[in-house]
Amino acid sequence: MITMAEIARLTHVSQPTVSRVLNGNPKVSPEIRERVLACAREHDYQLNALAKGLQGSRTHLLGVLVTDISNGFFAGLAKQIEIAARERGYSILLFNSDYNPENEQEYLDVVRRYRVDGILAVPIRETSAEWHDYVKKLDAPVVTITRHATGLDSFYVDHVQAGAQVAQHLVDRGYRRFLFVGKDYDSKCTGFRQRLTELGFGSVTTNRVLKTEDQLRRELADWYTGDTARPAIFAGNDIYALQVLDILRELGVSVPEQAGVIGFDDTFMGRYLNPRLSTVSQPVSAMAREAVNWLLDRIEHPGERPAMERAFPATLVPREST
Repeated sequence: MITMAEIARLTHVSQPTVSRVLNGNPKVSPEIRERVLACAREHDYQLNALAKGLQGSRTHLLGVLVTDISNGFFAGLAKQIEIAARERGYSILLFNSDYNPENEQEYLDVVRRYRVDGILAVPIRETSAEWHDYVKKLDAPVVTITRHATGLDSFYVDHVQAGAQVAQHLVDRGYRRFLFVGKDYDSKCTGFRQRLTELGFGSVTTNRVLKTEDQLRRELADWYTGDTARPAIFAGNDIYALQVLDILRELGVSVPEQAGVIGFDDTFMGRYLNPRLSTVSQPVSAMAREAVNWLLDRIEHPGERPAMERAFPATLVPREST
């Protein structure tokens, strides 16, 4: 296996610099940091960040990787994972990918170096070949949570079914024109579109999450004024829904009389808005507990067995915004 000294030679930096990069010290220039990490990945370098005496023993550490810790849903999920893990004598190391694939890969490298016993991850693109290929290289069992990664242990809400629930709810409430605000690859949008098509409303405008609120404001203003049919907006999470509600207020659009808005995740803030936010609730506590228990069973009883693909039902929570 390649050594730090060899990485230093190949990347033309000092060995202490290599050590700082591999141990996560931020006081290294981004260019040098990326050069060292790329070399380490190319040669599959593994740094055991714990004492050598732990080699071959359990660390009782679980790596937890989420996509956006600023989203109250993922903060709540991490808390429930930590509670369930602590009850079984495990601690967690928490990482936030910020929907950046490079961050995701880097943090998975970090948890490998810290020799965690297992990993719970909210992947960015759970259906991608890259995610599946990288998971296979890890030395610890991996469970995906909130997302369905076919062929891997997954504890998730069926987002296609949840999107269909939202479509049915909005049509039943008399809305006739629809916008999805979120990522194009989000399976909630897939279910939303499919159910609307079945109900005879096949035209759904999909608006990607834009980089600035000004862009989103312009998109919403153009969409809202483009038709006279009663409109409704399905936001891919409650944070997007809050942005939409604020923009509609600035545009003088009354919710729900002139436009309906529904979010996803049932974060606490939506319950205290005026109007209170309709949303979709996920069983976070049950999902976290079952995922942790299954992962620990994988750790404590290693061996080949079929992947667990456990789907949880979503619950639509109608409130004043629709």
